[in-house]
Amino acid sequence: MTDSLPIPVTAPLSRAQRTQILSLVRRAARAEILPRFRQLDSHQIDEKTGPQDLVTEADHAAEAMIARGLQAMFPHALIVGEENATARPDILNKIAEAELCFTVDPVDGTWNYAKGLTLFGVMVSILRFGVPVYGLLYDPVMDDAIWADTENPAQMLNKRRIARPVRVSGGGPVEDLVGSVPLYLAPRDKQARIAAQMPRFQRTVMMRCACHEYRMLAQGQLDFVLFAKLTAWDHPAGVLISRQAGGHVALLDGTEYRADLTEGYLLAASDAATWGRVRDVFDFLVESPEQVETPAG
Repeated sequence: MTDSLPIPVTAPLSRAQRTQILSLVRRAARAEILPRFRQLDSHQIDEKTGPQDLVTEADHAAEAMIARGLQAMFPHALIVGEENATARPDILNKIAEAELCFTVDPVDGTWNYAKGLTLFGVMVSILRFGVPVYGLLYDPVMDDAIWADTENPAQMLNKRRIARPVRVSGGGPVEDLVGSVPLYLAPRDKQARIAAQMPRFQRTVMMRCACHEYRMLAQGQLDFVLFAKLTAWDHPAGVLISRQAGGHVALLDGTEYRADLTEGYLLAASDAATWGRVRDVFDFLVESPEQVETPAG
């Protein structure tokens, strides 16, 4: 990380610029995502790493439109889109040194989208030297969004752009918690042991959509979300929004989240005390759990 990192990290956006980004995402959803929903033929859906990891024409078209719009608004920004980064993974090496970087997940929950399920979204974040400073979680079906930056709390905007604040839950003891644990993303050799812990919670879900999992956490509908896969486009917006809604986010080993990290388990929870309780349930996933301190709270 560069020595010139400003402290504190602030979002380089005005309200008008934030609105421009939201408008761009809404236009991309109307032009490229929604017209293809439940209309895709088999030749418009491809596999990446396998049948559970899909990409569609909508992913490519929406990302291209959003990337073009962002580059026009911010000519010197680094744009990291999921599909472009999949084809050109070397671009990920530039994140840590980029003063202004946008990450774009054009259709988060592509498996759901390709199967005709309405649980999908668009995620955009701004990073400064790998640190999230702005996040947008957009639901194309309902045409609403949750956004936040480091200077403003998390808000939900409806289709008329009327904003209301969102806030995480109050947390609580393990047996009262409702959380999301995407088991299918965990390493095969860890899945059985992770699954064995799920009955300890009141309820666990798997949505196949980080966008909606983070949205539910920020609105107090989930108490925690645990992720076993780190990608630069899946988490920065949700991490920033979760924090600005009052939540606590860190890797299970206590490491502060950065978008250039590619290894580890990421846990977002309603507060530091709840984070610690959930981390203790999954402490076997941390190589040296005895070295990790539970956050106070």
